[in-house]
Amino acid sequence: MSGQQAGQLPRTVQLRDGRTVLMRRVNPGDKSEFEAAFERLSSSSRYTRFFAPLLELPEQMLEAAANPPAGQVVALVALASEKADADIVGGARYAHVPPAGEACEFAVTVADDWQGAGLARHLMQTLIALAQERGLRRMEGHVLAENTGMRGLASRLGFTDVASPEEHTLRLVTLDLV
Repeated sequence: MSGQQAGQLPRTVQLRDGRTVLMRRVNPGDKSEFEAAFERLSSSSRYTRFFAPLLELPEQMLEAAANPPAGQVVALVALASEKADADIVGGARYAHVPPAGEACEFAVTVADDWQGAGLARHLMQTLIALAQERGLRRMEGHVLAENTGMRGLASRLGFTDVASPEEHTLRLVTLDLV
């Protein structure tokens, strides 16, 4: 997938298993669907994404998910169809990290029953293309050491994978965007 195509939104993407999703930017109307999507995640998927056993998504996190700060966060969702009331089945975002204009930190979540179909790859490729379009130089993310699926995807996308200097249960994956 070319960088230009990867960064084009909204767009429909076909996954390896034949299902399609609509990928688009987050909008404020997504708040209630974010809550529903979180409730559909298994406890394992919640822990993998948030590094904590969250039982519910705090209001502040819901608000931030649906209303990311312009210019600081780029946020995407993948919808199970093009219908207005379609379920969110995946999401990805990056946030700028200091120094401004140099790097961003990513996060990605895919609903349990959509994992393994290539959705995370499409979301990540889109984030990478958007970060490159904005002139960022590096993308990084903290991944649980046991999250071999995400670490494998990061490796296939060209990220390096090293022990996190902050926490022994985490790995730091980094991609040079230049």
